[in-house]
Amino acid sequence: MNKVTVTFVKPDGTEVNIQTEPGVSLLQLAQEEGLDIEGACEGNMACSTCHMIVAEEFFDRLPEASEDEEEMLDLASGLTATSRLGCQVDVTADLDGLTLYLPAEKRNMLGF
Repeated sequence: MNKVTVTFVKPDGTEVNIQTEPGVSLLQLAQEEGLDIEGACEGNMACSTCHMIVAEEFFDRLPEASEDEEEMLDLASGLTATSRLGCQVDVTADLDGLTLYLPAEKRNMLGF
């Protein structure tokens, strides 16, 4: 299986390039690399702490967000037109070169 490269851009502009196998969620990938992404609900789509902003040129390659994901995104700080929850997007071969921006602010609606 071919590796896929994903770039996370931290709020300070630092880029972290990661190579991974397809199938892992963006949340899982970020956490495995020690990036500051909370994922308070552990990927159960019950919070918005894994909010990420997808680079515009990749947004249309992602599967459409579910209605439940859209509702959770409404709770995220710094919401944009290309925002997604990292727990709901799995890395695929089509996403090679994907760039994601990690927002500076986080809002944890679970109270943790």
